[in-house]
Amino acid sequence: MIHLKNWVGACAILLAVSSHAASPYPSIALHEIPESLQEQYMKLKPEMTQYSHCATAFDSHSDGEKMAFRCSIYIKMSAEGERRAMRYCEDRRTEQKINAPCKLIVEP
Repeated sequence: MIHLKNWVGACAILLAVSSHAASPYPSIALHEIPESLQEQYMKLKPEMTQYSHCATAFDSHSDGEKMAFRCSIYIKMSAEGERRAMRYCEDRRTEQKINAPCKLIVEP
């Protein structure tokens, strides 16, 4: 028989591990994206929750027509936020004819 105290501890560990599970999507560090995209990200940051995600793709660090940047901000599940950000980015990437793949932006 599992004691309640042990069960609660096991659940807490599982939640901690699952919340840091690797995303199935490729990622890029915030400092690796073009400065103009970093500025857009920082403007949106105050509205973001722990479940918000942004994705980007770019072929140029200076040509705005060769950059895609999309976020999913008002979301209640992290995995859904990732999926939406990637989908929005892929749509924009296709429209802009950007060759580079979309990647989730992560902060170190």
